Amino acid sequence: MTGSTRADEGLAPLSRATLRDLQRASGDLAAASVAEMEARLPWFRRMPADQRASVLLLIQSGVAGFVSWLSDPQQAIRLTAEAFRSAPKDIARWVSLRQTVELVRIALELFEQQLPGLAADDAERAVLTEGVLRYGREIAFSAATSYAAAAEARGAWDARLEALVVDGIVRGDAEESLLSRATALGWDPAAEATVLVGNPSSDDPPAVVFEVRSRAARLGRPVLLSVQGSRLVVVLGGETDDESVLTRIADAFGDGPVVAGPTVGSLADAHRSAGDALSGLRAVVGWPGAPRPVRSLDLLPERALAGDPEAEWQLVDRVARPLEDSGGALMETVDVFLEVGGVLEACARKLFVHPNTVRYRLKRATELTGRNPADPRDALVLRVALSVGRLARARGLW
Repeated sequence: MTGSTRADEGLAPLSRATLRDLQRASGDLAAASVAEMEARLPWFRRMPADQRASVLLLIQSGVAGFVSWLSDPQQAIRLTAEAFRSAPKDIARWVSLRQTVELVRIALELFEQQLPGLAADDAERAVLTEGVLRYGREIAFSAATSYAAAAEARGAWDARLEALVVDGIVRGDAEESLLSRATALGWDPAAEATVLVGNPSSDDPPAVVFEVRSRAARLGRPVLLSVQGSRLVVVLGGETDDESVLTRIADAFGDGPVVAGPTVGSLADAHRSAGDALSGLRAVVGWPGAPRPVRSLDLLPERALAGDPEAEWQLVDRVARPLEDSGGALMETVDVFLEVGGVLEACARKLFVHPNTVRYRLKRATELTGRNPADPRDALVLRVALSVGRLARARGLW
């Protein structure tokens, strides 16, 4: 505001009598302004009485500051501007910037109408009219600065709150405080959630946040994210049946693998998705040809070999147990088929059955486990799952 301060030096002085009349009229001007606001703004009429009283005090302060400024334009403008710059912070929680502009405009229109009538002559009327315009500009700049500072403060607080929520999900916190914090950030606690982890795309966290949010906004999906050192954790809202959704979010990550945990029904269960995703990120090095992003469920063999008990349990529950429960023939056929390197005829000869019988059993095994023994990757999953199952049974865990 330095430039406007120097421009104010051109205002002609007012007589003591006019300044005294302005001081006496300040209360009436403020009251008239509030009455005009109530008449013209329905939302202002609906405000509680204590909030309208706060606006009245603000206007009274503005009129008093205006009179002080007219008394000494070169010295008082800075102090008055500072007073207005701090005042809107008290009402920013319940009056938006657009509404504040409406209030200021109405008050200034009333000042322009009534203040010239207090002047002693045409010269003073011109001074008062020009003064209202210049002082109104200071008020507008101060209000805008205040709301901008408040927005920055809210943004910084939201970023810290979001980091706390994501950190809580990673740690496995599922208490109500985490859900309430997420709700404060605009997240629907009942929405499905998928956690993705990988490397950030930049050493500049704000740039990383902007990139992730931009892609999520184009997909119409809510996100929570946090840069945790050299790791980026993203919680994506909504269903992920369409794998292209995960692919487009993964493009916001830096070089290296990106692992997506399972999609869970709500944020309260997101810690399970985070746990699986982080386990997969530690184990993905064991599969150099892994797609990007790769689901943590597709990394069960590597996770089990890395010592993840959750992965071992899932291999038993998803693969080994269904094969055993279906009868010994299926498990034996899968075992022999893998042992002979996936050669159908060799498997049939070893089992003393017709090749069509082997085909039927392999098809049935695929239906039960979702893994095709003829596919090299699925064959690895089946082999590790059967081995893990036998080890678990030998330890009495199954």
